[in-house]
Amino acid sequence: MTPLVAGDEAARRNLLLLTHLRWLAVGGQLATILAVQMLLSVRLPMTPMLLTLFVLVMVNLLALTMYLRGPVSNMTLLATLVMDVSCLSVQLYLSGGATNPFLALYLLQVVLGAVLLEAWSSWLLVALTSGALALLALHAPPLDLPSALRIRLPQPYVLALWINYTLAAVLLELFVTRVMRNLRARDDYLATLRQRAAEEEHVVRIGLLASGAAHELGTPLASLSVALGDWRGDPAVSADPRLSEEVAEMQAEVARCKDIVAGILFAAGEVTGHAPERTTLRRFLNGIVATSVARDAIRIEDLLGRDVPIVSDKALGQALLNLLDNAAEADASNILLSAALSGDMLMLTVQDDGRGFPAHILSGIGQPYQSTKDRQGAGLGLFLTNNVLRTLGGTLEARNRPGRGAQVALRLPLEALAIAKPRA
Repeated sequence: MTPLVAGDEAARRNLLLLTHLRWLAVGGQLATILAVQMLLSVRLPMTPMLLTLFVLVMVNLLALTMYLRGPVSNMTLLATLVMDVSCLSVQLYLSGGATNPFLALYLLQVVLGAVLLEAWSSWLLVALTSGALALLALHAPPLDLPSALRIRLPQPYVLALWINYTLAAVLLELFVTRVMRNLRARDDYLATLRQRAAEEEHVVRIGLLASGAAHELGTPLASLSVALGDWRGDPAVSADPRLSEEVAEMQAEVARCKDIVAGILFAAGEVTGHAPERTTLRRFLNGIVATSVARDAIRIEDLLGRDVPIVSDKALGQALLNLLDNAAEADASNILLSAALSGDMLMLTVQDDGRGFPAHILSGIGQPYQSTKDRQGAGLGLFLTNNVLRTLGGTLEARNRPGRGAQVALRLPLEALAIAKPRA
């Protein structure tokens, strides 16, 4: 069976809660009817009142069936509450109308609607209960009571009673719905924090594994690099062009392995072994483009106006490089890297004419292992770029361009990169 999402499960539990309350209502109404009939010697129309209780029982059994079948909609909850209001109105009509002190039970229905239903349907309950009270005040027949219990409400009092109820119902609806909206906003915020904590924990775990692997590989690679350097300086090797070329090729492969280790460390969210460098924003971007495998297809749109001295951020550089390389892997022949300043924010945009993002990638931006690539471990590019931007206080937005291609926009505060000015 497909697992229910959180909202569906909450609606099912709310429906079950309503069934529990309805059983209490049936028992309470039955006890009240019998007590009034037997203890107070008040004649009540027993047959229609007991039939109304039977309807409530059938509504409850139907609600339990819906609960067992699976997802529950807002319309289902609304229908059950409307039936509750209707049955309560019938009982009040048969037992004195506006003179019945149990009129206050209408407010319980209003509160339940404000808590459990969507806004439009909860307001519908307010209108239904207010209209039902007006009809009871105008058309409900008086109850045949003993002389000691007989009362007659003046019309101005009944009008004031209706106005008072309507005002109370409206205020309850406004207050309770706003409280519920605040609670839902808080729950969404907490869910976002939990999701972010889970993502960061995921990065930490990757970092621990990658750091261990990098430390294990670092020692033999360093030993190989030193040994190859000694071999290349050996007169017997330098005198033989073939051996000298092979040693140079091995040195290049060892250097390539070191670069792969550095890439693994970045994928773990850790950038080590690189001292911070003072540079400028234009030089920083040009250097990233120069190291991309797609450099021949990349064009820089410089909208900066002024060049800004910055400290080169290796993580941001690798994140941008990943975006450019990913565009090339998506069969893009033209890639545009646009850079602009907007106040104290740096705006970087990567546009391409490639295949664009599939729908499941766009809906899961910032989630790990969302990729169209078949190899194991793919799908970390946007996830890690998003985490780098978040660390720097920035944001990432991705979308498909009309027609063909994709666009990824990065926004980050310039102060995260800029060199602080010395104080006078």
